[in-house]
Amino acid sequence: MKLSYEERRERLPAVAARLFDIIVSKQTNLCASLDVRTTSELLSILDRIGPYICMVKTHIDIIDDFEYDTTVSGLKQLSTKHNFLIFEDRKFADIGSTVKAQYAGGVFKIAQWADITNAHGVPGPGIVSGLEEAAKETTDEPRGLVMLAELSSKGTLAHGEYSQATVDIARSNRAFVFGFIAQQKVGKPEEDWVIMTPGVGLDDKGDGLGQQYRTVDDVIETGTDVIIVGRGLYSKGRDPVHEAQRYQKAGWNAYLRKVQSR
Repeated sequence: MKLSYEERRERLPAVAARLFDIIVSKQTNLCASLDVRTTSELLSILDRIGPYICMVKTHIDIIDDFEYDTTVSGLKQLSTKHNFLIFEDRKFADIGSTVKAQYAGGVFKIAQWADITNAHGVPGPGIVSGLEEAAKETTDEPRGLVMLAELSSKGTLAHGEYSQATVDIARSNRAFVFGFIAQQKVGKPEEDWVIMTPGVGLDDKGDGLGQQYRTVDDVIETGTDVIIVGRGLYSKGRDPVHEAQRYQKAGWNAYLRKVQSR
């Protein structure tokens, strides 16, 4: 199935439909993964590359100087300014009652500000119920969940039967779960899941710590909707704006070639 973003948006939950609207309006399927350690660096890079991304992926718990009023307010202001979604890469992996508390409360209060978060399937379907309850009790704004079906690291255990079981869990609540972190399209051919893929690189092949990179064309052709790029944007003295523009163009052109070949 090689439908366009516009053709697919009507069948998706609100958060995913909004994501596709952003992708089309800005002509970018790039999600920037900003694993930096300070609020100032996070917001500085994000403000510069905001025009070229559809989403930012954060690990909010690695920000050394995190302050809710500064870090989160800055994120939300930039998401409005540049029109992108916020995806907190929390990777929840506990029983329903625990993840509900982790998502809604604590220091980070993720459900209040992150449009999207993600979870492992290890605990079973209760993890989805717990996160959805937290979202509904915390905010009237739409929230969405992606499940971790596959990872890009060498030697990952997230494949095969595990991946299939994770898909089965996602099917239990399609109003809240709209997609997967995966390396290719998952599920049945007639199902329409949003696939987000990390480990995408235009230049690098790996990082020495188990990360493996695939090309933009490769991941788009095998079913990816959103390419997730991190250090390829800002490490090793790279200019984040230049690199974001490169990945925006590469991702969008790969998508156009795919839908035009149907």
